[in-house]
Amino acid sequence: MMKRISTNIQHTDSNFSMRNQESRLHNLNNQIQSQRRINQLRDDPVSAGHSVRYKSYLARLERFEKNTKTLRDQYMSAETYMNNSLQVVQRLRELSVQGANGTYTPDDLKDMAAEADELLKELVQNGNAVNSDGVRVFSGTKSFTEPFETVMGDVDGAGSALITQVRYNGTVDSKEVETDELSFMRADQAGNRVFWAERQILISETDARNFVIKEDTSIEVDGVEIPLIAGDNVYAIMSKINDSGAAVKASLDPITSGLNLTTTDARQLWLRDAEGSTVLSELGLIKAEQRPPYNLANSVRVSGGSLFDAAIAVRDAFLSGDQEALGGKVLGILDEGIHNLTTRMAETGSKYARAEVILARIDTQTLNVTAAESREADLDITKAITDLKMFEHTHQASLSVLGRLYRDSLLNYLR
Repeated sequence: MMKRISTNIQHTDSNFSMRNQESRLHNLNNQIQSQRRINQLRDDPVSAGHSVRYKSYLARLERFEKNTKTLRDQYMSAETYMNNSLQVVQRLRELSVQGANGTYTPDDLKDMAAEADELLKELVQNGNAVNSDGVRVFSGTKSFTEPFETVMGDVDGAGSALITQVRYNGTVDSKEVETDELSFMRADQAGNRVFWAERQILISETDARNFVIKEDTSIEVDGVEIPLIAGDNVYAIMSKINDSGAAVKASLDPITSGLNLTTTDARQLWLRDAEGSTVLSELGLIKAEQRPPYNLANSVRVSGGSLFDAAIAVRDAFLSGDQEALGGKVLGILDEGIHNLTTRMAETGSKYARAEVILARIDTQTLNVTAAESREADLDITKAITDLKMFEHTHQASLSVLGRLYRDSLLNYLR
């Protein structure tokens, strides 16, 4: 193919070459200005794809780090209040031992009841503790609900109304926070586990030997949903409860033939029928359509109380002068409560230690991923400056040559 020679051919070719050089200079200047080798996807599609994935992972790591730091602070706050509560309970135990030695008069014991009552109030205050961000520490998933409600009443030997009962208004539902890819840590603290003293036992007096489930349904035991199918009898229900992973063991009472439930550690048992289900209410364990944990049927015999119950028992024993109770049953409940609080503190401390390990790992991952992303998309400044100087020199040389060429025209070649 022949190329037509005309006066404009020099202008056209030189203009095309100059635009290419200016484009390369512009792109290189942009790269140096941003210090990024890839400013558009077409600059390097493969590396751009890797860079996008690395940036996405870095954003997730940043979210995981924030989540973990928040959890760590919550664990630290919870452990502080647990430790303070442990000191309160230990002081109550000291008072019980002191009051049970038989050397104090009834008036002396009543004087000691005043301190026990103040320690009870401190225990309630710790249970209703609020984090620095305004979230209740021990209310479960009800972050802004006061977990413990006090009921006031008259007590024999007291001159004014005192706390007679402490009721839990929180939840036992699990609230988990993602701290790594598909890895979660529990964020909530259920107060009816932390501030409980004894294993709770429920004994039903309803004969369950002939009970059969008529249609597929489910029940909730200690926050764990347990599916049931039509045809399940009480023995199948007990087996499913025992295999559910809930901290509860079910058995059939040898005397009443009712369904008995016992927690495996110190906690308040939480029972609820699924919507439309009446399994637990038919078994005589709960009242239909009432909110747990205070929905137990009137016929159910319950044993096992909270740290608040233990503190109330200490105070009332002082007021009544019951030294036998102070050195016996009450002391045993306080010992179990101290053991449970120590266990909960150990669990919280272990979670805090795990959070620290996760943060250390995230720091390392962030450095590694940042280096990988930099390798894919960052600019080699030394090479870029060298190329820039070379392009500038070439551009100046081209301009110089073109300046001389434009003085000629086609007529110069026809002479």
